[in-house]
This record gives sequence, structure tokens and C-alpha cells, in this order.
Amino acid sequence: MQKYFSLNKRLGIELPMLEKSIEDYDLDTQHAILFHWEKVRGAIPDRIQELEVEINTRQKKMNKEEDLHTSATINSEIAELASIINDLLIWYRFQAHHTTELTKAVD
Repeated sequence: MQKYFSLNKRLGIELPMLEKSIEDYDLDTQHAILFHWEKVRGAIPDRIQELEVEINTRQKKMNKEEDLHTSATINSEIAELASIINDLLIWYRFQAHHTTELTKAVD
């Protein structure tokens, strides 16, 4: 599936990188792509949970931090982690709808 997916290091998951519309691939390839995407998509909630643990750890650290500069740095890290979670949720929800539509087209 390396041909159709690429690891997004920021999000920590593989994202589809299709050169053409999924309907333009043969049926076996469509099924393989959709099957792989569902596996990736199924891992998104676990990835979000990992990031939430990181956020909680940083929040605890920030609550104890007395240095303003360090506290601001930690706050920026928390904001970036929250942004990653938001992007993951978009992929999870957006792709769920489109995958369902694509599956109907394939079947």
C-alpha cells in the first residue's frame, strides 16, 4: 500500500496519496485501498488518546512551572498537540463519509 499511502509524521498516521480518483482504479485496487484506509482510520482514536495523554502530562508540568518562558513553551506544545488532534478528527470524520460513499460505488 506504500504506493497509495504516505506516512504523515505530524499526525502519526498514513494518509491516502492517490494519483487519480478512486473510481479510476480497478476494483481489486479500490478494495485494497479502502481496506487499508479502514485499518488506518480505525487507529485514529488510539492515536488521539496517545496525544491526550501527552497533553495531560504537559498540563501537569505547566501547572508546576514558575518560569514564564518555559510555561509559554509548554503551552505552545499543548496547542500543537491539540491542533494535531483536531486534524485527526477531521480525517476521521471526513473520510468516514467519503469511504462509505466509495464503498457503495465499489459494491
